[in-house]
Amino acid sequence: MKFGILVNEGPFNHQASDSAYQFAKAAIAKGHQVMRVFFYYDGVNNANKLSEPQSDDRNLVKLWGDMAKAHKVDLVVCVAAGLRRGIKDQVLAEGFRISGLGQLTELGIAADRLLVFGD
Repeated sequence: MKFGILVNEGPFNHQASDSAYQFAKAAIAKGHQVMRVFFYYDGVNNANKLSEPQSDDRNLVKLWGDMAKAHKVDLVVCVAAGLRRGIKDQVLAEGFRISGLGQLTELGIAADRLLVFGD
């Protein structure tokens, strides 16, 4: 099955990012395809390479980037939501790219299921 994932919350203020990551990891482990993860609203903060979680905390920015590299998952940050929150190319973590809502629409059409994490 081909999954698309929409993440609407940041990595430090809500469970949604962790849940989305764990879902994607489990889906890939079961042989499914995660076509794209689209980060919207505060979810764009998952792509900020300047974030520095404590050493004993999980680093979702790095985990998402590692997943993209290992499994060719397309990580897309909404340009409008990113600009509102200071997420530009200069602070974009490895594995992420900036694009528009057309990528989310395309994902909704191409994926078998589009799952939304966050409010």
